[in-house]
Amino acid sequence: MMGLKLQMVGGGRMGQALIGGLLDGGWATSEELAIVEVVESQRALLETQIPGITVTKAPVEGVDAVLAVKPYQVVDVCSAMAQPARVLSIAAGVTVETMEAALPPDTVVVRAMPNTPALVSAGAAGVAGGTKASDADTQWAVDILGVVGLAVVVPEHLLDAVTGLSGSGPAYLFLVAEAMTDAGVSVGLSRDVASQLAKQTIFGAGKMMIETGVEPVELRAGVTTPAGTTAAGLDALEQHKIRSAITSAVTAAAERATALGRSESSEQ
Repeated sequence: MMGLKLQMVGGGRMGQALIGGLLDGGWATSEELAIVEVVESQRALLETQIPGITVTKAPVEGVDAVLAVKPYQVVDVCSAMAQPARVLSIAAGVTVETMEAALPPDTVVVRAMPNTPALVSAGAAGVAGGTKASDADTQWAVDILGVVGLAVVVPEHLLDAVTGLSGSGPAYLFLVAEAMTDAGVSVGLSRDVASQLAKQTIFGAGKMMIETGVEPVELRAGVTTPAGTTAAGLDALEQHKIRSAITSAVTAAAERATALGRSESSEQ
């Protein structure tokens, strides 16, 4: 296994998405990557899907690792690792302190909170370095997660805020898409047409914000004619306290992430 650059511990959807992004972006070749997967049938599938990649049942010593496993598996995986060079965990709620305690001494740990749009190379992630991580280590993690979207560096204590905003955020927009579709049906559109229009509208608005670089407040003003149709719709949203509802959603999700993290730590 000489020449390995990175091992992905966990061959599920997120692990596969990251491997695909690393390969497509030229970050590594298949011969420089390994996937650690305990399920035999999944190992066989991965070997077929990604020719040339190393697929193994156990972690490889001395190789940088991304932990793409379930949160409840992280401590056991860390305990089984024999001196990895660096570890990047994308498991929700498992703290740097918990991982550093389970890993061999002096292992560099970086923790991240990605979201599910990473599966379509449109993710958003927060990255936080552990007590032994340098700026180069956090940049290493940013580069890896950057192959499937945006990655930004934040202090670890703000990862719960990242969870509340972008980690859970896709679900908020899925709900908006549902509501827009239902509303379209209520004003006479077929469900299929309403669904297509709602999805494309959300996609297009996001694309405009990213590609133009114009702030949302300016884009909103640009499509809002005084006393026009958009102004009437926005007025209805403000009357129903949409800003307050979104703030409450982000806050509630962030607080829940904090509570789950405390619970996880107390069980170690």
